[in-house]
Amino acid sequence: MSTAVDLKCESPHMSEQSSGELPEQSAGPISAEMTSAETMSPGPLFVVGMWRSGTSLLYALLNQHPQIGLMYESDFALLSPLFLLPRKSSSWMPKVDLWNGALTRHKIDTTSIPEDVVGLPNAFRAVAQQYAGKKGATVWGCKSPSYYDCMNQLAGWFPNAKFIVIWRDPADVCRSIVRAAQKSPWFARPGMDLRALLGCHRMKQEADQLVRRGAAIHQLQYGDLVRQPAAALSAICDFIGVSYDPKMNSLEGADRSAIYNGDHHSMVKSATIVADRQRPEVLSPELKSKIERYIVFWRKQYGGSWPVNAPVSDGAKAASWLERTRDGIRLGLFRTFDLIVPILYSVVPIGVWQKYRQAKSRYRQVPVKSGSEAI
Repeated sequence: MSTAVDLKCESPHMSEQSSGELPEQSAGPISAEMTSAETMSPGPLFVVGMWRSGTSLLYALLNQHPQIGLMYESDFALLSPLFLLPRKSSSWMPKVDLWNGALTRHKIDTTSIPEDVVGLPNAFRAVAQQYAGKKGATVWGCKSPSYYDCMNQLAGWFPNAKFIVIWRDPADVCRSIVRAAQKSPWFARPGMDLRALLGCHRMKQEADQLVRRGAAIHQLQYGDLVRQPAAALSAICDFIGVSYDPKMNSLEGADRSAIYNGDHHSMVKSATIVADRQRPEVLSPELKSKIERYIVFWRKQYGGSWPVNAPVSDGAKAASWLERTRDGIRLGLFRTFDLIVPILYSVVPIGVWQKYRQAKSRYRQVPVKSGSEAI
């Protein structure tokens, strides 16, 4: 569904936030035909979804369009503390790149960014438009699951922004996280399943608020994207305002150089879109029951309209007030830590942070997380 109005102008660094290793970068020439800032779309396009819900796949397919050039998890919004005080480009660019390699992964020419680009909106605009312009695209922006709880903040910074929100069954999201945690330290962090489960509802609240404020938002289901990509992508093109390109239906030849390395990205780095795979159950009975209780509760809260495509067992009961309160407290503790990290990062010298990362990577061991570790 889409809700769009013409608006007038008026929140992973590699040690904590990123979900994989930096991809290998090959030197390549910048396109001689770069799009000028004057021909760029008036606002950015943000692709948002919960972790493991198909945002990377959607990113790769969208960027197959010659007029679309989105960045992959630049995560500028997470670094808002870095921009609280005015910083010249030579000050914020090294910090932004050290966070998760965004400038390096996208081969940004930092020498062409003026020194007087100050403030988060201006910094993101300069970087994102340069990336899109390298391929001659006019639609610029970013895809990132990390924006699931700050979409309205982004809308405040960019009144002309457009949002694509992709939904997936919360149980399937948690299943994918459990599998990814077996080899990814980021997904093996404590409470990732709880963050994802309750994060789905937070994203729902953010999306509803965007609709109420009259922002341009298009919402789709992951199942529709993988089973009927042509129909899903054609609807997105209508929403964005570009003509549909059949090349978007396939991953063949897609540029995935900005995507992190890691086994959990093997599907998006393959040549085909995989709709359904029969895989062993990885959710513990306790975790599966908890997810079902929340789905039942949310359906009562939203009159049965959300979540969709999320089956539950017969007789499943709604999450109780006590369970929701307890989980809310735990989530608050996790999220407090998440918010403290970028604040510290914004004030700690780069050299100190690099030594911290080296020490952490030296001693960190990836735990093998099983579905029996219920949230």
